[in-house]
Amino acid sequence: MGDRQSRPWIVSEELWSLVEPLLAKPGPKKAEGRPRVPDRQALPGNLFALHTGIQWEYL
Repeated sequence: MGDRQSRPWIVSEELWSLVEPLLAKPGPKKAEGRPRVPDRQALPGNLFALHTGIQWEYL
């Protein structure tokens, strides 16, 4: 059993190269609020939540 089957939220370089052009470019930095998380780091969290059904607050 490979990583793709056991952990489908792991983003390979191949998948990232397909997804990255589809994402909007980040806007200017805001002085308030949390710092932006890079898209490359945020995508696995989104995929994990979608795959497992975990609630966002538990990420």
